Amino acid sequence: MAKAKAGDGPVTIKKYANRRLYNTETSAYITLDTLAAMVREGREFVVLDAKTSEDITHGVLTQIIMEGEGKGQSMLPTNFLRQIISLYGDSMQSILPGYLDASMDAFRGNQEKMRGMVEGALAATPFGEMAKRNMAMFEAATNAFRPTSKAPAAKVDQADEVAALKAELAALQAKIDKIAG
Repeated sequence: MAKAKAGDGPVTIKKYANRRLYNTETSAYITLDTLAAMVREGREFVVLDAKTSEDITHGVLTQIIMEGEGKGQSMLPTNFLRQIISLYGDSMQSILPGYLDASMDAFRGNQEKMRGMVEGALAATPFGEMAKRNMAMFEAATNAFRPTSKAPAAKVDQADEVAALKAELAALQAKIDKIAG
């Protein structure tokens, strides 16, 4: 994910009672789609209630997710949503946000490592083609987590893709371990 330029602070967005969002940096009204694009660009922002100055960023980000889910860009499985709901009021509720944050960071880090392996020295080895195929499968699996991805007309079972990717990665790791030694 691209990061904002050094020295750039978070943009202040004001949300008015009529639901309009105002970007104080550009002095213009914006939409939730604009905020979603800012997230994808790595631009930090904070959304404040225009009347009370309360930070409502969390609620607005949740609204962006719900609108994406409602537009057929569903990436949160029903069972996952049920499990999250079941944790409200549970003693584990306080642990979940940190766990999910760490899991997503690890997911992104693994994605970058795979990309680096394919683009780096591994691409020049006999395993390069296998790594490229693995990367293509990994990209296909991760497209489900990108807000800009569109659901394909012929939806492939993502669980099967992930399982196949895991199997290929395990085979690749075993071959690398065997060569290394």
